[in-house]
Amino acid sequence: MPHYHLKAPLSDEDIIKLHAGDTVMLDGIIFGIRDANLIRLFDNNVELPQDLIPQLRGAIGLHTAPGVKKLPNGKYEKVSIGTTTSYRMDRFTPGLMEKYGMKVIVGKGGLLDEGCQALVDFKGCYFTILGGTAALETIQVEEIEDVWWEDLMPESIWKFRVKDFGPLIVTIDSHGNNKYKDVKTVAKKNLDNIIAKI
Repeated sequence: MPHYHLKAPLSDEDIIKLHAGDTVMLDGIIFGIRDANLIRLFDNNVELPQDLIPQLRGAIGLHTAPGVKKLPNGKYEKVSIGTTTSYRMDRFTPGLMEKYGMKVIVGKGGLLDEGCQALVDFKGCYFTILGGTAALETIQVEEIEDVWWEDLMPESIWKFRVKDFGPLIVTIDSHGNNKYKDVKTVAKKNLDNIIAKI
């Protein structure tokens, strides 16, 4: 399968050429998002800071609540930046893509039907990062450039500058292909075959 090295923010053209099974490395800016900040945004209807909104067009969201250390100058130093399971945040995916123009979600475990449909409707992708790779992810984050909603720490909104971030697997693409569903289909078929032989 093809391998791509992309620089964020991403365009529709970047997304359309990607297919489930491809691998990707990322340079540029990615944004750390998590349950608490998404609940505030969509359930509590608290608007994002105005300086952040235009930065989300074509952006990549990483499902994370990083371990950080606050420095005397007010900036944050990375300690451990891992990734969490995505499906519980599935319901926020359509809003992130339609209202704010986010193009990619990076996480673990995939999305549910609503999130998968949003990827098709708004030309987006879901990239899977391998579990247990927080140490590698942390090295690939060059700097924490900004943070919003610090009162939600560590589930604030984070702006990370990354270099050679990955490798990531395109597991759900904008064309409706879904590697998670493919694996479940094969697993069910194998299970049915085993049961039939018992």
